[in-house]
Amino acid sequence: MMDWVERLTTKLEPLLEKEDPRASISAYHDMPYAIFRYPPEVEFDFRRELSLLKTRLEQRGKRVTTISLAECLQSALATESPIDELVEAEKMIGLDQAISQVHGILSEYQCLDGLVVDCMPDDLNPPSDIVFIVRVGALFPMYRTSSLLEQLKGKVVVPSVLFFPGELDGPAGLRFMGVLDAEHNYRPMIF
Repeated sequence: MMDWVERLTTKLEPLLEKEDPRASISAYHDMPYAIFRYPPEVEFDFRRELSLLKTRLEQRGKRVTTISLAECLQSALATESPIDELVEAEKMIGLDQAISQVHGILSEYQCLDGLVVDCMPDDLNPPSDIVFIVRVGALFPMYRTSSLLEQLKGKVVVPSVLFFPGELDGPAGLRFMGVLDAEHNYRPMIF
């Protein structure tokens, strides 16, 4: 069994099955979320395994809401700057400036944390609801997940897991997509 599949099924899943998993996945009451890392190159296998995990949790009475950061990004860009305009901007001002422009949209105009919270059901029940935050790779290289998690602090009330395509770097560091320099300020538990 691959390491990430074993961690998903033997480490994370038993915690999410608990009557109220919040204390098991986080030491912080205002950050009831964890990070599950997996190799970026197994994205499609990972999606299949995650779908199976969601089904198993739902069969045990959990309601699982999946939030796609790719869809949040697409929504933000559609509202603020159509994709064809961004493509033209990249041609004219360069890749680094286009990345900065997208980061600005997600930080100032269509704040990513607000988009994520807006995707959550209104009637959340911490013991029975779980949120999966997926398609994180869509943010590469425009937005760091450490920023998103810090901004979600106090806004998320149910057990949530951000599924992170990247590599572990030390006890609390993650390298986004295995490419960017590691961020070492992740406070959530990393699986």
